[in-house]
Amino acid sequence: MTDFDTTIPPTASPEVEFISLSHLNPSTELEPIPTRGIDLKYFRRYVRSLEEGGYDYTLLPYGSGSADSFVTASAVGTLTERIKPIVALRPNTTPPTVAAQKLATLDQLTEGRAVVHLISGGSDAEQARQGDYLPKHQRYARTSEYIDVMRRSWTEPAAFSHEGEFYKFDGFGPGFAPYGNPIPISIGGQSDEAFAVGGTKADIFSFWGEPLADLRSEIDRVHGLARDAGRSTLPRIWVTFRPIIAQTDELAWRKAKVYVEKIAANFATVRPQLQGTPQNIGSQRALAFANRSELYDRALWTRTAAVTNAAGASTALVGSPETVAAAILDYVDQGASLVSIRGYDTLADAVDYGRFVLPLVRQEIAHRKATGQRGSLQAEHLGNYRPEYAQFASTP
Repeated sequence: MTDFDTTIPPTASPEVEFISLSHLNPSTELEPIPTRGIDLKYFRRYVRSLEEGGYDYTLLPYGSGSADSFVTASAVGTLTERIKPIVALRPNTTPPTVAAQKLATLDQLTEGRAVVHLISGGSDAEQARQGDYLPKHQRYARTSEYIDVMRRSWTEPAAFSHEGEFYKFDGFGPGFAPYGNPIPISIGGQSDEAFAVGGTKADIFSFWGEPLADLRSEIDRVHGLARDAGRSTLPRIWVTFRPIIAQTDELAWRKAKVYVEKIAANFATVRPQLQGTPQNIGSQRALAFANRSELYDRALWTRTAAVTNAAGASTALVGSPETVAAAILDYVDQGASLVSIRGYDTLADAVDYGRFVLPLVRQEIAHRKATGQRGSLQAEHLGNYRPEYAQFASTP
């Protein structure tokens, strides 16, 4: 990157909002604590830190052995005034009419802050733990029908009946209505079925952090499907990273190397069941990027994905707050308007991102709105576009 063009790219999103993931106790991938419980004091402190740090959303994850995402989302709504709780929901766990009722209730209690992220299921073994034996292609077909029933449950003014491939009921409704605007529905995944459902029906499509050019082609794909379906409003793009920051790029790399050794050792000990070839395409894709190179673009590091077998969102952005903020803006320039950043030292990282990264990105967005041009942050903090950065990354 020798000549920086201040012209705002035509693909750039004019806005960006930030997402975190809510953690219920102090256990981390750096320092695992054997617990399945909720540390209420910690949870309150964590959620309060998100509010104070200026995050817009927080994701409440779901797993067969974890806390219930609806209940924890309701707690977030009570503990905050502004944060929008995102309920991670697997369609096999809750009938769509009941999910619509629960989400509308959350939306009423939070005065319009509810969001839902539908997880069709990437692992047959995890789905089977709760009695779901549908093959993957049918799980996405079920998600498609699920969205239709939920939306109708929120909007149908009279009782209605339904008979589809996966759901049948008689005389439901009118259902409990959301607070005001429709509740946003998010979809993620890398399979053809995920793109088909997300492109035609989702309000938000979620990606893990990928090299810029690869992500741009995926955005084009999902938006193309949306246009083919006759949609006038395209899905918003959500991209997730695990930033590792320090005062300078060199210090950030020292920190990253310590982190990855701990993460690798703990993953092998704590999550041995996730070894082997992953079933979901997103993890396969992340591992393919990691095998091809450890470093991409300004600051994308794939080693963290490699040592965890890409079990979930795991690609990092490494550098100073300025370098990481500039890298986030690179993704905003590709069309991302929702950026999820969550760390490995979960609470401390959430605080640091709020203090040092979010303000830089928002300052640049404000500059663009005021001037119609890109500011200097991306031109001045080049990260991997300068040779010293790669030297920091490669130094033992």
